[in-house]
Amino acid sequence: MSFHPMFGIHSTPIDPAALSRELRRGQAGACVTFEGWVRDLNEGRPVTALDYEAYVPLAEKEGRRIVSEAMEKYAVIAVVGAHRIGTLAVGDLAVWIGAVAQHRSAAFDACRYVIDESKARLPIWKREQYKDGSSGWINCAIRGHGAPDMPGNG
Repeated sequence: MSFHPMFGIHSTPIDPAALSRELRRGQAGACVTFEGWVRDLNEGRPVTALDYEAYVPLAEKEGRRIVSEAMEKYAVIAVVGAHRIGTLAVGDLAVWIGAVAQHRSAAFDACRYVIDESKARLPIWKREQYKDGSSGWINCAIRGHGAPDMPGNG
């Protein structure tokens, strides 16, 4: 059975159980997953929520490309990725990556590759909302380029 690279941008909560089912393969001996959650503190500032925005068509296309690269580079059987957009509360699941392979090292490496490349290459922007009522776009520089021209960025 061949596997088509899967990566999606979701405006509703990510369902890790459903995504895990997409990875089930009889030849897989290892499954590695990564979950990124909204935390309540960043760089000493109390965070109450995150707003994620994305250019969805490009983010999904590039996400599928990253998944394909991981599958080729690490000889894994399947990889699935998902990223949320919209306003997320502390504790919400923001990103989920899963990789299956015959052996654990390939699955670990592929999972790490997908999350690292996704953070570097996907047109997804994150704004933190702080307990004091202020907010700010963070981690918006993409490979040496400035943050996008977005409200509250300047």
